[in-house]
Formats: sequence, C-alpha cells, structure tokens
Amino acid sequence: MTLTVTAAVLLAAVLHSVWNALAKAIPDRLASSSMIALAYLASGLVGAAVFGVPPQQSWPYVVASAALQTCYLILLTTSYKHADFSKVYPLARGLAVLLVTGAATTFLAEKLSFWQLAGVAVVAGSLLSLALTKHSAMDSGGRNRKGTVFAVLTGAAIAAYTLVDGVGVRVSGQPMAYVSWLFLLQGMVIPLICWRMASESRSFPRRVARYWKPGFLGGLVSMIAYGIVVWAQSLAPLALVSALRETSVLLAGVIGAVFFNEKFSRLRLGLTAVAVAGIAAIQLG
Repeated sequence: MTLTVTAAVLLAAVLHSVWNALAKAIPDRLASSSMIALAYLASGLVGAAVFGVPPQQSWPYVVASAALQTCYLILLTTSYKHADFSKVYPLARGLAVLLVTGAATTFLAEKLSFWQLAGVAVVAGSLLSLALTKHSAMDSGGRNRKGTVFAVLTGAAIAAYTLVDGVGVRVSGQPMAYVSWLFLLQGMVIPLICWRMASESRSFPRRVARYWKPGFLGGLVSMIAYGIVVWAQSLAPLALVSALRETSVLLAGVIGAVFFNEKFSRLRLGLTAVAVAGIAAIQLG
C-alpha cells in the first residue's frame, strides 16, 4: 500500500468525520438524509457528465451498492437520534472493519502480512472499545440500547457496500464514473423514501429547505470522501482501506467533545493512541 494511497484514505477519514458531524447537528433526521442525498444528486449529475457511463458489467454492483448505501444513510441518521455521536460512530465503523477484513480475506482471497493483520485488529479493537466506553448518561436505558442496535445494523450495511464497491470498482476500471452514477442513483431514491416516511408529507419540503446549507455541505463532503475511498479500493486491499478509513473515529471523538458536549476521557485518549499505533503497523506491513 503506497504512501500516496495511505495519505489519501486518511484525508477521506477526516472528511468523513466532518460530514457525519454535520448530519448529527441537523435535528430532523429525514430532512438531513434528504438534503445530503440532493447534494449527491447534483454532484452525481456533474460527475456523470464529466466521466461518462461505467462499463455494463459493473452496473449490478452500482445498483446493489446504491440500495445498500440508501439503507445505510437512513440507519445512520436513526442511530444518531437514539445515542451519542461518539458512541454510534466508533461502534458502526469498528464493526465494519472486522466484517470487511473477514470477508475480504475469506471470500476475495486478499492476502495480508502479519503486521497488516495486527494493525487491522488493533484499529478495530480500539474503535469498538471506544464505543463501549461509558461516557454519558445515555449509556443506560432503552433509548441508548435502541441506538446500539441501529449502530450495529449500520456497521453491517457499511461492510456490505464496502465489499460490493471494492469488487465493482475493479470490474468497472473507471472509479470516478462508477462513484458518480452510484451517488446519482442514491440522490434520486433517498429523498423520495424520506418523503414517504415523513409524518407530515406536505410540510416535508419546507423542513428539508430549512437545513439546506449544512445538509448540502455534508453531502458534498461525503461524496468527496467516498470518491477517494472508491479510488483507493481499486489499488489496495479492501481490509486495509477500510481500517484506515475508519480512523475518522479518532477525530469524531474530538468533534463530539467540542461541538456536542460529549465527554472525552483519558481512557478514550489512550484508545485513540492505540489506534494510531495500529495505523503505523498497517503502513509498516
């Protein structure tokens, strides 16, 4: 895994934590998902015009990933409704690292060195430990348990679309065309689903418009971040890209403490340092 790819994925991790914080900051979850998706639609249209259409053999992967990422976005915003940002985020991302690594090495015949496997294990273990750290009053009670369930489902969805895209982008050979159409499809479907789910459908467009600035910005940042990840997946093992990408959780803890008044304990600081050691092991491997 080259230093350029590693640096690019780490940049994507920073961008990913930023757009997740923007999603958390919008109190209306359906409006948040819709506005992010409309940014996908606008960006996808531009990307499709610039990069063209991906090869026919990659279309099943594009459609499958769009469906999985639609489920993911709705699960993610629902998770944020029931639990802290700094609990949901590491649980979902840490679980995804483990699932992607297991599937990629078992079914896709990806080979990792001892140090790479050790680094992935350390990163995933640190992220899951961050999620299990009791850091808020919400760590007991039905609402938080519900948030944990949705976070686990979110992690499973992340792993599924990561694997689909990892194979699909290699089949297509055109990462930017692939990701442009992927976001274009999501941008068409997600707002319609959210509108359908809204309790007051007539007022829903006004609710979406109310949060258009942070929502649209979050969508743009999200697309850039995932575009980098899809490009990296065409060049490097999926398990390594997934582990590096999920280091966005490190910054998420800081964001949760600064902007959402969530505690950042010494234990969380120590686990963050351990995760950094895992990143170093991945690169050295």
